[in-house]
Amino acid sequence: MDDHRARSAAVQHHDITDVSTDSHSDIDVYSLIIMTERNQPLAATIYRLKTNVKTAVMIAPATGIKRQFYHNFASYLAKQGFGVLTFDNEGIGESLSSELAKCDASLISWGRHDMPAVLDALQDEFTDATYHLIGHSAGGQLIGLMPNHQMLASVFNVACSSGRIKNMDMPYKLKAMGFMDAFIPITNMILGYTPLDKIGMGEPLPRGVARQWREWCNGAGYIKTAFGKSIHRHFYDEVNAPSLWLGFSDDDIANSKNMDDMIRVFTKMPIEKRFLDPKDFGLSGIGHMRYFSSKTHAKAPELWQMAVDWLNEKESPVRQ
Repeated sequence: MDDHRARSAAVQHHDITDVSTDSHSDIDVYSLIIMTERNQPLAATIYRLKTNVKTAVMIAPATGIKRQFYHNFASYLAKQGFGVLTFDNEGIGESLSSELAKCDASLISWGRHDMPAVLDALQDEFTDATYHLIGHSAGGQLIGLMPNHQMLASVFNVACSSGRIKNMDMPYKLKAMGFMDAFIPITNMILGYTPLDKIGMGEPLPRGVARQWREWCNGAGYIKTAFGKSIHRHFYDEVNAPSLWLGFSDDDIANSKNMDDMIRVFTKMPIEKRFLDPKDFGLSGIGHMRYFSSKTHAKAPELWQMAVDWLNEKESPVRQ
């Protein structure tokens, strides 16, 4: 762990800009740039109270989702006293530093380089705290690629699963097959990237990200398909941070079977799984994305409170 911190510190540079104060609280919100070991700049945002922060959280985003999507949720956590860092993965949003067709980022590089650098930055920003990860979809799937995972005191995953198409129900399965087997390869070939924005699914994806996404979902699911092939060293059998996994009955992607698929990959992680019905919270739906919606929070504040309660319960020294 110390070796990784030393390596990362050598290449990491913070450029603090855009300092502002939330008008409804004592929260400071400011931007910074994090350099990865690939020498790629990642755009990030810090949310913090003016008082001393004892619990710090990195929010790891879903595939192709910009950090602004998590702004309201991050602000809410900061108002509860937590330090929060949101970020754009390489090639996404403000972390796109070259022509997209020339970006060679991948899901593997996101987990192996982006997320460790972000966790290092979280420690630099909040030096006297415990460190936690809230993962949305891919943000929770890629934890086992992080060489500094031992610094995490806990994990809170939302809509995190293997994404295996075989386990999806009709008619969504047909839609997913068309997307994976036609839209991704055709657009990658023609454009050099996958334009998720054209179908309302997020930001345009670097071709390597989209290609691995397709391969993993068509195979045994996220990560497991790549073991012994594109992934030869990982930490999925070492991660032992306690975790809470939230899933929703109307999520076509992270259904219960796919959640269990992903959970089985983390062989040493203590896991609590909650598979919830939106109707029990007075909601018409949550699906794969709407947990982080301010509208969801307004109607069912207990859902975001679950994250607060979890972080408060797990505020303890990191395991050695």
